[in-house]
Amino acid sequence: SRESLPKQYLPINSAENYSLLQNTHRRLINLNRIIQPIIICNEDHRFIVAEQMREINTKPNTILLEPFGRNTCPPIVISALKALRDDSDPLVLILSSDHQITNSESFLKTIDHGTKYASEGRIVTFGVVPTYPATGYGYIKSNKSFQKGTLEALKIEKFIEKPDFNSAKELIKDKHYTWNSGIFLFKASHLLNEVKRIFPDMYFKCKECLDEMNSDLDFLRLNKKKFMNVPNFSFDIAIMENTKLGTVLPLDAGWSDIGNWNSVWKVSKKDKNLNYVKGNVLLNDSKNCYVESNEKLIYGLGLHNLIIIQSDDATLIIDQNKAEKVKDIVKELSAKNISEGRDHKKIYRPWGNYISISEEKNWKVKVITVLPGQSLSLQKHFHRSEHWVVVKGNAKVEIDNRELTLKENESTYIPSGSIHRLSNPLNDPLKIIEVQSGSYLEEDDIIRLEDNYGRN
Repeated sequence: SRESLPKQYLPINSAENYSLLQNTHRRLINLNRIIQPIIICNEDHRFIVAEQMREINTKPNTILLEPFGRNTCPPIVISALKALRDDSDPLVLILSSDHQITNSESFLKTIDHGTKYASEGRIVTFGVVPTYPATGYGYIKSNKSFQKGTLEALKIEKFIEKPDFNSAKELIKDKHYTWNSGIFLFKASHLLNEVKRIFPDMYFKCKECLDEMNSDLDFLRLNKKKFMNVPNFSFDIAIMENTKLGTVLPLDAGWSDIGNWNSVWKVSKKDKNLNYVKGNVLLNDSKNCYVESNEKLIYGLGLHNLIIIQSDDATLIIDQNKAEKVKDIVKELSAKNISEGRDHKKIYRPWGNYISISEEKNWKVKVITVLPGQSLSLQKHFHRSEHWVVVKGNAKVEIDNRELTLKENESTYIPSGSIHRLSNPLNDPLKIIEVQSGSYLEEDDIIRLEDNYGRN
């Protein structure tokens, strides 16, 4: 997980190679009366979201772009406002895009049961039946004990912040307590009326932000100045702790908040030695390990309680008991300006994506994929020249008012300063190898003269 490609867009613990975001939507397909989703994401990730939805043949109702991160209350209120404008007071189901649920049938049954209470005006949340004394989750206390295997809606008494281990051991003994999943279900008008009553400033600031949003291709961009004025609170603290409409339904569906690699290991299918391996991995005399390799062979001998993740450009080795320290590692890499802590090798663009596969100071090699019918901007560079070799498909190439078509195994050269554009005229993805050479190779050495996607 990097700043440019966070965990919700990765195929973590997925045999089908779907991302957490994609699986969040796929598990809803059989839910009654479901319509296309409203997705809220950071504007830097808009093309990743659009591409991943296209890959599962889903056209979102809307992709709303946050100019910067906010806590959970603003996007939930904004989504309810948007849903109310698009439909005649629908039920709104709020889901995080980075949760793992292993029992989709039980999950859908519980959500469907919750629609009855949401239709009656309740704000429903789903309390996960705890299986161990988790310190990484908040807890919900209900007015009555839940009965395992039943779907009785209970009134919420209070929310408990993430406890220490000893407190968590006591909480899971008491059937009044469930884990806080952060999943909510409500009727749009009922939620908004309650927000207006409890926190009118939140309601009106979110409404202003949505009123002044701008259309940007297939996205709706929230107004940055207005969004900056929206109060930055969690939905639990701002609304759920101050409403009398809170209702909790026990959820027993193999739920996990994939917060760190240890939690991934816990929900993974392990061998007799409690090891989970994925990719090109061989382990001997090893126990309690999670080992994943993207391509290169990992051979482990005598390993215990380790997490080893090897990607194209970096390898993480960490003790199982210190998995939550990964965030500190990222902060350290950022503080030292190490790009691997920030950038993923695969970068998404509206026309497709590119992967940096090798580089030194004065040269860089990329694999560029252009989606069917798409084009890069008409552009030029001051500091680098480029060689293009087509390895799959046909390329339409423009160089200084000259146009040519390149087939597989054909190539061309673009001198520094030349005006050029790459397009894919066919119905299948185009792949080229790009070799850059020059004194400066960063992405800001692009002067766009024309662009189909409105970029400067």
